[in-house]
Amino acid sequence: MRLSLTLFAALAIGATSVQAQQLPSNPDPNKCYVRCVTPDVYQTETVRVQTRPAYKRLSVVPATYRTVTERVLSKEGYKRYEFVPATFRTETVTYQSQAPAKSMSVQPASFADASERVLIKPEVSKWETTAYEGCESDDPNDCQVLCYRTYEAEYRTVPVQRLANDAGSTSSEVPGSNSTYTKQVVATPAQVREIDVEPQYETITKRVVDQPASVTTQTVEAEYTTITKEVLASKGGLSSYEEIDCELTSYSVLPIQYELGSAAITASSRRVIDDRLLNLLRERPNIRIQLNAHTDSRGSAASNQDLSERRAKSVADYLVSRGINRQRLVTRGYGESQLKNRCADGVNCSEAEHQVNRRTEFRVLNMDM
Repeated sequence: MRLSLTLFAALAIGATSVQAQQLPSNPDPNKCYVRCVTPDVYQTETVRVQTRPAYKRLSVVPATYRTVTERVLSKEGYKRYEFVPATFRTETVTYQSQAPAKSMSVQPASFADASERVLIKPEVSKWETTAYEGCESDDPNDCQVLCYRTYEAEYRTVPVQRLANDAGSTSSEVPGSNSTYTKQVVATPAQVREIDVEPQYETITKRVVDQPASVTTQTVEAEYTTITKEVLASKGGLSSYEEIDCELTSYSVLPIQYELGSAAITASSRRVIDDRLLNLLRERPNIRIQLNAHTDSRGSAASNQDLSERRAKSVADYLVSRGINRQRLVTRGYGESQLKNRCADGVNCSEAEHQVNRRTEFRVLNMDM
């Protein structure tokens, strides 16, 4: 009831405005009306489009070969030189292994024990002064007595050795000795012999060109495909008001589901779209609807915005595939910008709470919008 009253309040502003919009003459106060503009009418035509032009296809005819045999020189003739080593004979040679020499012997010196008396302190005579006892003079010089004394010489006996026989030497003749050794002497000298080596040949097989390669030309016909296109049959634009359920003028949730992170519509979702939207658009060929898609807050805002836009477009694409004119469909994606509960970024919510925000909504549009 609130929707119908609001819509009629808008329709009642100014008599001139009401006449210009050609409002229903006898509106039902409990009904809602939307202004509809007849859409352009298109018809389908088929056209033949060339998808690939005619062209020439070149094919290579490979060369053919035949096998031939040929005798070829595998090793040239040459001169080989053979070395004949020298031969030797053994001879015995006598040589002086030790030359004759003199043998020398030495007799050391010999000594006899003796002793020698050595003067270590000679005989000495000298004046000596002594003090006279009982001298009554105060002058010490008056009390001195001079005596001339002689001290005998001192000797020491030292043991010594006397040379009995001096050292000498004697010599004797040592005869030399001879030895023998063997040596090899050349019996026949070395020589080089020249030998002629004949050349060597072998038979080989090889492939030679029998017919050279060539190119053949083939003309390939052009290819065409038949496509259908829509052409304008009649121009729309006539305005009229159609009665509509008031609930359809406000956003209603379309109970469809998508795979996680995907905009693909499932088979069960297609059945819901057929029941809720396709039948409505076919029964009311002049109305337009708006499709809004929303996501929950999980994931980045940019990815959620893109996902919501793709999901809204997927619903519209499906309706177009079922024959609905795309001009009757308006799509909007809002991402996570219009959450219906507390489940924003960083808030711990259940899967059921997030499901509330993952929704696709629709409503019938007034053509003036």
